[in-house]
Amino acid sequence: MPIVTVSRLAKHYGAAHVVRGLDLAIERGVCFGLLGPNGAGKTTTLKMLLGLIEPDAGEIRIFDTAIPQLARNARQNIGVVPQMDNLDPDFTVTENLLIYGRYFGLSDALINSRIPGLLEFAALTSKADSKITTLSGGMKRRLTLARALINDPELLFLDEPTTGLDPQARHVIWQGLRRLTHQGKTILLTTHFMEEAERLCDRLIIMDHGRAIASGNPRDLIAAEIEPAVVEIYGETVGRWAQKHASYYCKRHEITGETLFCYTHDGAALIAHLREQDVLRYVQRPSNLEDVFLKFTGRELRDA
Repeated sequence: MPIVTVSRLAKHYGAAHVVRGLDLAIERGVCFGLLGPNGAGKTTTLKMLLGLIEPDAGEIRIFDTAIPQLARNARQNIGVVPQMDNLDPDFTVTENLLIYGRYFGLSDALINSRIPGLLEFAALTSKADSKITTLSGGMKRRLTLARALINDPELLFLDEPTTGLDPQARHVIWQGLRRLTHQGKTILLTTHFMEEAERLCDRLIIMDHGRAIASGNPRDLIAAEIEPAVVEIYGETVGRWAQKHASYYCKRHEITGETLFCYTHDGAALIAHLREQDVLRYVQRPSNLEDVFLKFTGRELRDA
């Protein structure tokens, strides 16, 4: 039985329909991705799953518990990493973990027995007595993840957990999240980093305008929706080049500004042709989840 089930979930604010008939089923022990551009309805969906706001329609069950009616009970076994760190700057690393554990009614003895393992997990053992203000952004994010584990939850909600981090810090957190799924934890992840979703997620949905518009395993979605090779072509004359050659070399193509995205099954002939062009630059790469995301949601900038 899935650990999370959502049926026909809907939420609107006045005339704005933020979530429209969303269905979800998240199995135990997987990392499930919730992707979408700004304004797609991801954050509203998370808030409804946590029982922080009530849906206008639909049904939510977590641990076979009705949400929001029994949300407080369910949250005892859920860990949350919010989009923005909310650590207490007046306390040390260890004190932040201790005080947060008390919110779950855990004894100080139990919390203190868990803290060394959590600090090791977050690679913060040497920072146990440090004030929050002395930590780097990556350290704070790792501590926020460790704090979410203080109650040993079965289910973790991670809202853009690596936003603003450098590549090294991001990879450390990815390693930690993979360890958690290997331990049987279930993760619901929202992210704008398609590489993150492709690396971590067993399944995902792409949302837009409140609806799920694509779902599946990342690798299966890439294979089903995008040609295997992508050649990105840059230059002021790329528009003229596309008019003459794109239909011959590209199975499908898109132009954004001075960049042409050429999707093809075999880019060898195109690369040979581009080597003869002095004014065009190019990059050849395999297709990825970002290509799938942009195919479904478009390349226009979202400010919502």
